[in-house]
Amino acid sequence: MNKHHYVAIMAGGIGSRFWPKSRTAYPKQFLDILNTGKSLIQWTYERYASFIPKENIYVVASDEYTDLIKEQLPNLPFDNILAEPSRKNTAPCIAYVSFKLMQKDPEAALIVAPSDHIILDNETFRNISLKALDFVSSIKAFVTLGITPTHPNTGYGYIQRESLEVADSIYKVKTFTEKPNLEIAKSFLSSGDFLWNGGIFIWQVKNVLKAFEIYQPEMFELFESEKINFNTPKEKEALNRIYPLCTNISIDFAIMEKADNVYVIPSSFGWSDLGTWNSAYDNLEKDYLGNAVSAENVVVIDATKCMVSAPKKKLVVLQGIDDMIIVDTEDVLLICSKNKEQEIKEYVAEVKRSKGDSYL
Repeated sequence: MNKHHYVAIMAGGIGSRFWPKSRTAYPKQFLDILNTGKSLIQWTYERYASFIPKENIYVVASDEYTDLIKEQLPNLPFDNILAEPSRKNTAPCIAYVSFKLMQKDPEAALIVAPSDHIILDNETFRNISLKALDFVSSIKAFVTLGITPTHPNTGYGYIQRESLEVADSIYKVKTFTEKPNLEIAKSFLSSGDFLWNGGIFIWQVKNVLKAFEIYQPEMFELFESEKINFNTPKEKEALNRIYPLCTNISIDFAIMEKADNVYVIPSSFGWSDLGTWNSAYDNLEKDYLGNAVSAENVVVIDATKCMVSAPKKKLVVLQGIDDMIIVDTEDVLLICSKNKEQEIKEYVAEVKRSKGDSYL
């Protein structure tokens, strides 16, 4: 393993589209959504530990999740849990870990990855990741892993690549597009030069910090003014001064869509971002009627193509329904049409407006 290779696992999201199973206090990255015996963040950690030195694996999350991370990743050094004082999206998160690593290892090459993705072909993923790390070590480049699309999904962002390779299976990025409507997604799929944006980025730390200086100068100055305090007992106080002043912005908008040295590797390694109940449905085994049941006490009488999640002791009887999401928890029951899953975030917002935070 290369001592200059690092990974920052981002684990601060609240997974609102997996509500009511995913809650603010215990979001989806800490849940065993697919009944595998391990949570999503545990799978993510193990995936990277196979080719990144364990002491170089960091988890960045809101400070309220520190205890959950310690509990679920007991082999992760405590100092490698980077606690953010507030949620400010992915750009401040990446600036934080990058400034911290720059103080420690100016030659650091960093993978930035979400904590809640599924990857089934770990060997292919490892080989592609190492290829990306090797590429950014020899050229001032930002690399993203673009997922070869299998259907016109409207829930993902898309990356358009140039037609000519710049290296083995590595292409210059032409455009980024946010979540399109169905017709545009179909045209992207048929064109053959669009990939899903998997949200996994690879670069040298010194180069991404230079990009922050160019494209996000205010944020850069905030971290630059406090960098002497990173990796010292004064780090937490420094973050408490920085974060209230940071813009809430994603790394995509902050840098990736502005920079002219962004490259993509088309990738197929059994990827899913597991962002919705439909994606859980796709990854779970189905019964003969096409129902995906994540529960131990469900009786299906006449129901098809449903996604069902319920507590172990709760008896759930389904009759006469099709293509529905049924999620039962101790205090919330969600029954929602599968084709309305992208609106679950809106339902959560309505619950917050009418019922307060107690069900979130």
